[in-house]
Amino acid sequence: MSLEFPVYLHFGAHRILLHMVTEIASFFIAFRFYLYLKRKQGDRIPGMNRLYILLGATFGALLGSRILGGLEDPAALAASAAPLRYFYMNKTVVGGFLGGLAGVEGMKKLIGEKQRSGDLYTYPIILGLIIGRIGCFSMGVYEETYGLPTDCFTGMNLGDGLLRHPVALYEIIFLLLLALVIRRTSLRFPVASGALFKIFMIGYLLFRFLLDFIKPHYTWPVGLSSIQIACLLGLLYYIRYIVQPKKLLIHHAGSSLHLL
Repeated sequence: MSLEFPVYLHFGAHRILLHMVTEIASFFIAFRFYLYLKRKQGDRIPGMNRLYILLGATFGALLGSRILGGLEDPAALAASAAPLRYFYMNKTVVGGFLGGLAGVEGMKKLIGEKQRSGDLYTYPIILGLIIGRIGCFSMGVYEETYGLPTDCFTGMNLGDGLLRHPVALYEIIFLLLLALVIRRTSLRFPVASGALFKIFMIGYLLFRFLLDFIKPHYTWPVGLSSIQIACLLGLLYYIRYIVQPKKLLIHHAGSSLHLL
């Protein structure tokens, strides 16, 4: 049995893109999962401050995803008759994460919140990403989330007759493994507050940097895509935890390290 791309859900005489359903479902289910974890685990951040942080994350992610998405193809951006619309119509998850991170840190400084806020978002983000990538895969080559042609056994016909890397499926598998690593790490080691989110960001940025080598993209003179450059900048932000992973652990004296 072979899939026909893009994939539609059929309701009698009507049909709707699976991608549209998963895009909405990813936000709804991830947010419900966040609320469930918040009730189960508790939250040391006061309610209003958490709301402000969520707003900072939302606006930062919205802005960051559009800016980096618009810069993915400078030639297309330069040829666009409506640059602002071009930025609005293009988005990328990496830009959303980095923009959201900037929005959160900026908001926390503004309201004077010192508690680490990322851990509570980690598993909901992973779940939302997995659901979203199912939708990306369902679009085949009709959305720019497909890989280069390949002779590898994993190659799939995504709608244009060529065997291509199904990068959305690669990402789903990676996210499942990353969630397992984060879970096992939190159970085996005395991780500091904020460490789980940092492990996620470091792992995801490294994965996306490598993944872009098997995806079609505009290449800057440095030999990298816009997303790869953004990933390197994000990894640079976390460099002290990459070089010294013990900084992600709680001090033996029992006090948590001050993690961003």
